[in-house]
Amino acid sequence: MQEKSAILTGNEAIARGAYEAGVTLASAYPGTPSTEVLETIAGFKDNEIWCEWAPNEKVALEVAAGASLTGVRAMVAMKHVGLNVAADPLMTLSYVGVEGGLVVVVADDPGMHSSQNEQDTRNYARFAKIPLLEPSDSQEAKDFAIFAFELSERFRTPVILRSTTRISHCKSPVKILKRKTLSRKAHFVKNPERYVPVPRYGRVMRQKVEERTAKLREYASKCPYNLVIKRGDDLGIVTSGVSFQYAMEEFPDASILKLGLSYPFPDSLIREFASHYRKIIVIEELDDFLEEHIRSLGIDAKGREYFPGIGELSPDKVAQGYRKIKGETVQEENQDEKESFSLPARPPVFCPGCPHRGLFYALSRIDCIVTGDIGCYSLGVFPPYDRMDTILCMGGGITLAQGMDRAGFRDKPLIGVVGDSTFFHSGITGLLEISYNKGISTIIIVDNRVTAMTGHQDHPGTGKTLMGDDTYTALPEDFARACGIKNVKVIDPLDLKRTLEVIREEIKKDSPSVIISRRPCALIEKKRKSALFIDPDACTDCGRCLRVGCPAIYKKDDKILIDSILCNGCGFCAQVCPQGAIKPVQKN
Repeated sequence: MQEKSAILTGNEAIARGAYEAGVTLASAYPGTPSTEVLETIAGFKDNEIWCEWAPNEKVALEVAAGASLTGVRAMVAMKHVGLNVAADPLMTLSYVGVEGGLVVVVADDPGMHSSQNEQDTRNYARFAKIPLLEPSDSQEAKDFAIFAFELSERFRTPVILRSTTRISHCKSPVKILKRKTLSRKAHFVKNPERYVPVPRYGRVMRQKVEERTAKLREYASKCPYNLVIKRGDDLGIVTSGVSFQYAMEEFPDASILKLGLSYPFPDSLIREFASHYRKIIVIEELDDFLEEHIRSLGIDAKGREYFPGIGELSPDKVAQGYRKIKGETVQEENQDEKESFSLPARPPVFCPGCPHRGLFYALSRIDCIVTGDIGCYSLGVFPPYDRMDTILCMGGGITLAQGMDRAGFRDKPLIGVVGDSTFFHSGITGLLEISYNKGISTIIIVDNRVTAMTGHQDHPGTGKTLMGDDTYTALPEDFARACGIKNVKVIDPLDLKRTLEVIREEIKKDSPSVIISRRPCALIEKKRKSALFIDPDACTDCGRCLRVGCPAIYKKDDKILIDSILCNGCGFCAQVCPQGAIKPVQKN
């Protein structure tokens, strides 16, 4: 029988690994670059995997942990900043341990392609004292996912499977196997000493964590996924993840210690490897996680001296490091200058017809401070709106406004902006904070009926589950009232007059307000309205429509025009035009 194979992204391969490993439950909160893991698992229609979008990563991990404690296999997926949210249960789950295998898939984002920071998840593995696996291509992503469940059950511990943007989104061949039949039925055996970390029992658990870590460290030195590739006798390289691919390409004469199970550190293997080479080099993305530990073993390893710790590594950057090691003078490239000679800049903008455009245009007409949040609406920071003054983390749009308010800031009205999915993720508690601690900020929930920025996933406010079932539709205004907010208004952001009227009315009040700015994302609207055009006889070239920031409106040969292909007919620009020069295209 011929072996089947497919070209898969790392995320698809991880999902395939979960499927083949016999996973029963998978949970996540969407976040680039991890989103496709759950979407792919949900696409396996012929199995019994329960898939769900959780309100946030903490909930997702807790649900997966509950499933694991009944003896079945469970997976949870998130991006790197999502692990910050899930860190609370993760730390204690390390003490409690697991029954069925539990794998925490975390996708880091070196280079901040779609994230507000760069952080290295490997530090969480050491922090929580749990194993860490790092695949270097799609085949390993699948294999490591399966191995992670086996490792988890063998040592009764959660396991982190760390991906990065490059691994998650690049494709390579993967062997396809059948799903493993585990014939496990969820059950739970009462055992408080095992599962309840009150101080009396927790202190014993703490000791067992150290004993487990020692056993894992010993195992890591003989793990089949930690391997030596013998190629040269002078230079030895220690590496992991996608950095391994770059090392193989750019250091053809160096021997390589490739770490698949990179934490706990395989000290015996590292010492043995280092003893054979005159020089040891460490190639890794972001923090000097491996280098720092290897140096602590008394090994004169170098890495950060040659390879940057900021941004995403690439073959070019690793090649530059190679030239430095050989003693050559290297001219550091300015990435901005390099890109300026290629394609013209395409700054990110709201899509044509995006409802956020109406809201931020209105906010640009009001002298205020806007504390922002994570979502498509973060683009409100750029011209022509210039109406986003802070971004910290999901939910921070609400709580930063409260902090400024309680600090006594009264120079300008404070407006906090948060998305609908973000509100359910971590905004409800912030709203309760404002109500309970007597804030007076105005909070705008931009409700476009979907988790738009990560690719239109459902959330508690859409009325659909990840598996496509109809379910309860949560409305932000109901939660606002339940939190004690008396002033609650719902607006259509593409109704400029009403939007301005409501915002100006609410910011004058000496009590908190919530405004729901509700209109579906333009990309999920089923019907496309007639495109608009600018009547040249009525247009005075005042340029006000250009300040709307719609990519369909442009200027050519001193004339303002509307691209009928891009225009989706939302009509917002027509409300802005003082001459009534913007009109629907008449169909024949």
